[in-house]
Amino acid sequence: MLVKSQVKYIQSLSQKKSRDQEGVFIAEGPKIINELLSRPNIRLQQLYAIPEWISQQGQMQAGSVMEITAQELERLTQLQTPNQVIGVFKKPEFPEITNYHERLTLMLDTIQDPGNMGTIIRCADWFGIDTIVCSRDSADNFNPKVVQSTMGSISRVQVIYDDLIPFIQQHTAIPAYAATLHGTNLHDMPPIKEGILVIGNESKGIGEQLLKHCRHKITIPRKGHAESLNAAVATGIILSHIVK
Repeated sequence: MLVKSQVKYIQSLSQKKSRDQEGVFIAEGPKIINELLSRPNIRLQQLYAIPEWISQQGQMQAGSVMEITAQELERLTQLQTPNQVIGVFKKPEFPEITNYHERLTLMLDTIQDPGNMGTIIRCADWFGIDTIVCSRDSADNFNPKVVQSTMGSISRVQVIYDDLIPFIQQHTAIPAYAATLHGTNLHDMPPIKEGILVIGNESKGIGEQLLKHCRHKITIPRKGHAESLNAAVATGIILSHIVK
């Protein structure tokens, strides 16, 4: 049976400040939980699950899972519909990156929608990109909605928060490619083996000062009349063409 302090603790992890202080994040649902449990760079702190989920698992480490009722799960969930199990995990550990050459790095300028952030992380994982550099005002990659949208990719893609212009200035030898409405037709672009792909804010695009530091501009050719593309959709389309 859950005690009040446990409920309060898990609910507090919906806030970035609490996640940062504890060094943990939460994930929900059988699929993502099983994915995270299989990852060597993520340590489990505690699982909370209903009997149905527990009965379907093999032998688990004693004390790693606490059996709760469906009603208790509803008190803990960050989702509209509770899904059998909630896990509290330590944030993943990644090796320090000292060299951005000979790799494609994704850069996000003020991506604020958690769903977009999570989908972009998942797209990066699909196309083999293991590093994303975000502006400090972008959505937190351990926001519960972001974590759910990544479907486990949060354990394979390192997300770094930094000041973007100084970052590019420190890596001037690496070409920066900006996704814009006016630039080189994406279909005319060769594969990119080294570079920084910059994706802008959902409504405002890439900041003017940051854009000045981008050596190349890439445009997805438009056939219809939509004003723009969703940031996550645009990221997936561009990566599908430039990653070979």
